[in-house]
Amino acid sequence: MKCEVCGNEYDKAIEVIQDGHSYFFDCFECAIHQLAPECAECRCKVIGHGVQSGDEVYCSAHCAEHAGVMGLHDRV
Repeated sequence: MKCEVCGNEYDKAIEVIQDGHSYFFDCFECAIHQLAPECAECRCKVIGHGVQSGDEVYCSAHCAEHAGVMGLHDRV
C-alpha cells in the first residue's frame, strides 16, 4: 500500500478507518500528521484526549483557558 502522506510504498502499511473512510499510512507519524486534530490555541497535534469546547479542540485545559475558555479540566 502507498502512504497517504509521504507516498512511501510499504508492505506493512497501517489502515485507519475514520468516519467510514479508509486511510493507509506507512507509520503512526504520518497517520498523526493527517488525522490528528490541531490545538486551536498552540497548533500542536492533539494525540491524546485533549479537551473540547464547541467545535474547538485544545491539547490541554491550559491552552483552552489561554484562549478564553473557562471551566475545562484535563482528564485524570
